Amino acid sequence: MIIKTFKGETETEVLLKVREELGPNAVVSSVKAIKAKGLGRLFKKTTYEATASLDENPPEVNLPRKESMKNIFKNNPNIIFEEDEKPAEDHNPFADRESLELRINNLASMLEKQIGEGGGAKNPAEPSADGAVKDTADDKNVSCIRLIYNQLLENEVDEKYINMIVSEIEPTLKKDAPVENILSAIYQKIVLKLGKTEVLDINRGKVKYVFLVGPTGVGKTTTIAKLASKLKLDKKLNVALITADTYRIAAVKQLEVYANILNIPLKVINNEAEMEEAKEDLSAFDIVLIDTAGRSHKDRRQCDDIERLINTIPEEDREVFLVLSVTTKYRDLEAITEAYSEISDYRLIFTKLDETMYLGNIFNIKLLTGAPLSYATFGQGVPNDISRIDAQTIAKQLLGGGD
Repeated sequence: MIIKTFKGETETEVLLKVREELGPNAVVSSVKAIKAKGLGRLFKKTTYEATASLDENPPEVNLPRKESMKNIFKNNPNIIFEEDEKPAEDHNPFADRESLELRINNLASMLEKQIGEGGGAKNPAEPSADGAVKDTADDKNVSCIRLIYNQLLENEVDEKYINMIVSEIEPTLKKDAPVENILSAIYQKIVLKLGKTEVLDINRGKVKYVFLVGPTGVGKTTTIAKLASKLKLDKKLNVALITADTYRIAAVKQLEVYANILNIPLKVINNEAEMEEAKEDLSAFDIVLIDTAGRSHKDRRQCDDIERLINTIPEEDREVFLVLSVTTKYRDLEAITEAYSEISDYRLIFTKLDETMYLGNIFNIKLLTGAPLSYATFGQGVPNDISRIDAQTIAKQLLGGGD
């Protein structure tokens, strides 16, 4: 087994070096950005580093080698991906269950301490118009709920959704209920509203077309590369790529590199007619991942272009994923999701979880759109920095803080 590290100024350059030195059978285990530290960061550009391996004695069957994997969500038998036993990065928000449990316990202790001191929340939220947080009895329940209310606000959950949760659980609480009971009730309500995660539905023998849509800069192309790598290497599926993002030469080049490394076909299309031709060429594949151009949700003509492209595939043969950055302002996300809802039904993929401590937008957009949550990405590493969204983990982070 040959394991080597490659460095370069761009992600594409690094992957090309892997391809040139180790050939098409190389397996890229991670690609990560290396940022300069200290004062040097002011003068040095971000560089990239890839770790790749090559089996010198491959098995006789011509299939990609299965890496050592484990299911990070053992209680969820429907998970489609598994993560490395020792992830290359430390920022997987769904990996450290013990830390999350500790965070929730710490929050419960903090609530008990503050309530016991009689101080309640230092800056309690004002009661809503519908009286969702209304101090009628001046009891411990109200103080505890106010603290949790502010905790959710701090994590950028929209106030109307906090009021909704509180108004639903408050009548069920006994007077002077234990802090753990109140916290548990809100936690369970958040998990229930986040709902069941829905990932790719794949049936071998019938090609499935998967469109990734969304605004520019959210990471659609890198997300497609991660999905393709996982499906090809872990699930041994027959994968093909299509890109309609001909506006960005770098996006096409990036997918070409990944397609070469994975030894899978890539078709570049410009319109619906070329999409029809690509369908004929790729009809024998299990799954075709389609990268669309980033479009402004304000431009109806651009949205119409995507809608026509999607409609070249019958509804029963396609899945559409709206890719959003969790760091985008909620008001902008409202407008984006509304525009794309006019194009197609979709599932939600959230990117850039590694760039923020506040995950309220995941909850906000889930409740706003009613669309199923699917995947989350948390770094540039291919293929490791992607995972199925876990409602319990999101709920704990919203309640336990982001530190």
